[in-house]
Amino acid sequence: MSLAFLFPGQGSQAVGMGAELAEAFAEARAVFEEVDDALGQKLFRLMRDGPVEELTLTENAQPALMAVSLAVMRVLAGPFGVGVEKAAFVAGHSLGEYSALAAADAISLADTARLLKLRGQAMQRAVPVGEGAMASLIGPKSDVALAEAAAAAGAELGVCVVANDNNAGNVVISGARAAVDLAIEKAKELGARAIPLNVSAPFHCPLMQPAADAMAQALAQTAIYAPRAPLVTNVTARPTLDPEAIRRLLVDQVTGRVRWRESMEWLAGEGGVTAFAEAGTGKVLTGIAKRIAPDAQASALNTPADLEAFAKAL
Repeated sequence: MSLAFLFPGQGSQAVGMGAELAEAFAEARAVFEEVDDALGQKLFRLMRDGPVEELTLTENAQPALMAVSLAVMRVLAGPFGVGVEKAAFVAGHSLGEYSALAAADAISLADTARLLKLRGQAMQRAVPVGEGAMASLIGPKSDVALAEAAAAAGAELGVCVVANDNNAGNVVISGARAAVDLAIEKAKELGARAIPLNVSAPFHCPLMQPAADAMAQALAQTAIYAPRAPLVTNVTARPTLDPEAIRRLLVDQVTGRVRWRESMEWLAGEGGVTAFAEAGTGKVLTGIAKRIAPDAQASALNTPADLEAFAKAL
């Protein structure tokens, strides 16, 4: 079995996340305490108790999702004896790339928490609330070519690009609100369903350049080491172990396309991966893995029971 650990992105957060792990395992509690200390806030209390509106704020959701992913990985490595070295590769969707790097010991947990807090704040500040938008294009005709055509039509009114290539039949566009609204109409004409997303900013598009600049400055001052498993990056959809390449690609990722479909296709193809494990909250990436690589095993590691079953199956 060739294994890849996957780490979820924003949208998977939910009140109660991490609570069952914290109740069952000291390793999980230690992760949440370290993140709280690094940020100087009671993030775990917010994760456990809500309110959901505050948890969903980008500056809270990003470090919170990472914290649960790292709690899963620390518990796997401790009580269950399954460390990240068991994986051939790691990969994470958007903010999940930071979780992957922390799990692979490329960036310390405390630094990762601080970086994601800053990333969330910088992304929110980059575009005034209400001036940006994102939309998901869904359906059998929703491929990258259709999304690019819709984005090109919307670009008559401002920035509009393909932000996430998630899966065949699921592509996300991002940009200025008027441009995205026009692109939605074009996408419908081309045969796709277009659903506006309830997000606070237009992520992964050129309007995020101020956030990319902030992350470049922060990452320049952050120690990054070679990960213990190669990282398949969002920007290139290919693996790397090079700390300086990782530093550069984390900056590029803020404004660049998340090439998740291509990443998964590479992992299941040239990468030779036959099992995917999504560490953290939710099952979004597990579902995508099952669609892209139906012959591979795919597991969502959310609960103590999930971790026990996964460890026994290895």
